[in-house]
Amino acid sequence: MSDSAFKPHPLFARIWIKASPQAERRGVGAHRDDLLAGLTGRVLELGAGNGLNFAHYPREVTEVVAVEPEPTLRAAAEQAASKAPVPVTVVEGVADSLPGADGEFDAAVASLVLCSVPDQAAALAELKRVIRPGGNLHFYEHVMPDRQPGRALAIFADRTFWPRVAGGCHPTRNTAEAIEAAGFEIEQCRRFGFSPGPPEPKLPHILGRARRP
Repeated sequence: MSDSAFKPHPLFARIWIKASPQAERRGVGAHRDDLLAGLTGRVLELGAGNGLNFAHYPREVTEVVAVEPEPTLRAAAEQAASKAPVPVTVVEGVADSLPGADGEFDAAVASLVLCSVPDQAAALAELKRVIRPGGNLHFYEHVMPDRQPGRALAIFADRTFWPRVAGGCHPTRNTAEAIEAAGFEIEQCRRFGFSPGPPEPKLPHILGRARRP
């Protein structure tokens, strides 16, 4: 399935915007600081959502091109961009056809988005394309549980209701393995359990960075 078939999720977007401040206070904001630490130069952010990363970018970043296909979230991201400590340009776009020439960006950021892109392999291939050789992909994602009963529950949710009510989110993806399969070299990756708030249970997350050879 191609991202070109993207369908807006305005109800989920409004719920996300309303719920996200609580998640930031519960720890997501601190995770964003860790995610974006060390970035410099020009950065592409995939799936910027309502722009919650923007306030956390280090001042060594000279420009952020933030891609967001969902209209409701993109409008909120544009407001957040006006208050960011670094220059941020919010653009409409999809993960399997990112704006930018080959190797145009010094780094890319994917946070809480690789769970929901329709074609994860295509999205990672595009991220690799736009990052210069030697540049980094910084990632922060929830991933497939490796223990029962969480694993079975995630599989059940993924096959039934969860993608429909959560903006296309798939809780069964093995994103670290997919990053390596795309040709990135993972240099840092920590795995931890975290719940952004009720009703979501504690889910395994990964946070780290990978180098484009």
